[in-house]
Amino acid sequence: MNILGISAFYHDSAACLVQDGEITAAAQEERFTRKKHDASFPHKAVEYCLQEGGIKVEDLDYVGFYDKPFIKFERILETYLSVAPLGLKSCLKAVPLWLKDKLWTRQNIRTNLDYSGPVMFAEHHESHAASAFFPSPFEEAAVLTMDGVGEWATSSISVGKGNKLELIKELQFPHSLGLLYSAFTYYLGFKVNSGEYKVMGLAPYGKPKYVNLIREHLIDLKDDGSFRMDMSYFNYLAGLTMTNQKFDKLFGGPARKGESQLTQREMDIAASLQVITEEIMVKMSRYVRKLTGMKNLCLAGGVALNCVGNGKILREKVFDEIWVQPAAGDAGGALGIALYIWHHALNSSRKVNGNDSMKGSYLGPEFDKETIRNFLQKEEIPFKEYDDNQLIETVAKHLKDEKVIGWFQGRMEFGPRSLGGRSVLGDARSKKMQSVMNLKIKYRESFRPFAPSVLREKVSEWFEMDASSPYMLLVAPVKEARKIKMTEEQEKLFGIDLLNIPRSDIPAVTHVDYTARIQTVEKTTHPRYHALLESFEKQTGCPIIVNTSFNVRGEPIVCTPEDAFRCFMRTEMDYLILGNFVLDKQEQKPLEGDSDWKNEFELD
Repeated sequence: MNILGISAFYHDSAACLVQDGEITAAAQEERFTRKKHDASFPHKAVEYCLQEGGIKVEDLDYVGFYDKPFIKFERILETYLSVAPLGLKSCLKAVPLWLKDKLWTRQNIRTNLDYSGPVMFAEHHESHAASAFFPSPFEEAAVLTMDGVGEWATSSISVGKGNKLELIKELQFPHSLGLLYSAFTYYLGFKVNSGEYKVMGLAPYGKPKYVNLIREHLIDLKDDGSFRMDMSYFNYLAGLTMTNQKFDKLFGGPARKGESQLTQREMDIAASLQVITEEIMVKMSRYVRKLTGMKNLCLAGGVALNCVGNGKILREKVFDEIWVQPAAGDAGGALGIALYIWHHALNSSRKVNGNDSMKGSYLGPEFDKETIRNFLQKEEIPFKEYDDNQLIETVAKHLKDEKVIGWFQGRMEFGPRSLGGRSVLGDARSKKMQSVMNLKIKYRESFRPFAPSVLREKVSEWFEMDASSPYMLLVAPVKEARKIKMTEEQEKLFGIDLLNIPRSDIPAVTHVDYTARIQTVEKTTHPRYHALLESFEKQTGCPIIVNTSFNVRGEPIVCTPEDAFRCFMRTEMDYLILGNFVLDKQEQKPLEGDSDWKNEFELD
């Protein structure tokens, strides 16, 4: 039984192939087109999934789409009518796109795929919930989904048991935690549906001075985590922006212009928003526990990428265990609808063996040794080839010497995080590594934190956490014994001045609030990456390295060896590791016609 799931037409289009209940392949379209957050029909992602599954379109039994366009269109029309005559400009821009394209999704799928079989739809939050529960390691669990908006739902509560999923409660548009966070993202000068994680990273530099202002004016929060927003401060119902002049007046000025200097005010607003977000996430979780009686929680939807909030739910022991879908955003909807069809619609059994079924989220393309060798030889790129043991020892030594490594191994990750398949690595003990990576490798804001990859068996020795976090979606404090206390002089500093003060024995991955966004690495899931961490520990005594995504700002994570080489050459990485092949930057000749690349590059 071959089921293809598709997410498309909004942002982060993706495809997923499920064969006899097993996730064979999943990938975002952006990785192939090199257009970040590509929303177009995922032609290339579908082509990859079919190729990985060894099938053709005519072999597909079902195709699923991750939401219900007609219900979504109903919400859009009702919203415009409710605020008329405001919103006319926005309405005239949106409605023709729907009438021309989005309403005819079934026909679009059949035309784009040259497919004549059945096409099935699930509601947006059903797809999110399915992506969270069905691959989880739990026989039964509560499911909480939180995002901007699907059809009408903005948050939902479901219960999963065996192969069934029941949606029992939802919060509806326009009251939305995701849209609240996006409104502040817009106000702080970052791109909506792209820059929310920057706001989360900025928050620890500020003081939550505006929490009461948000509570008093913007949001009426109940004990169960439900809330109502005062829509007179927001513009997304009627306009093409997220906030309005009343919002500007409340916070003492207009929205920050993108790329302009960040001030303490923006940091304090971000800190305040994060406090409110965590409060809502925890209250919702407590209510879900009380309502369902379940011991386990699954999370999905864009808000579930707020790993600080996830970490707080875990630390407060609201549930015994939590599991977060690594592709928690809309891309994961493609996986969700495919599994929803297999388990829920077709009533196929579900096997749970104590591990999740995401295969470490390594669901994208892989390139074998001969393919990589042929590329290197064809382009006349200097390289050295090592056997497995030599490779691991050599790379660990380079890391110990504070070299920055492009690491390209195995299958590409599905979701927004690099997890050791397409990663840039560095020494977590280095005091200069965060600055070097941000400014010379990623070409992004200096305040952005980096994540640690740590051996699963050693995580509790370094962090206040003893749980698996394979998908880099939980934040935990650094152990007290590992912290470096600030001097009285340093205690007086605030904001961005805190950036260059070492906070722990692993300063490159310790944020200014003494926390880290942790990826635990297990031998069974990624043996080569685990071996690298073991070798690094053997050479240094530290089982932790810096892991950030293999891309530069504004560009999707690399997919192919060609993508990786181009990114390597356009940055100040020291070495590129393609499988068993090692490329030394000092031995490379410059890319032809690439000297103006940084100036031409589109920043996000």
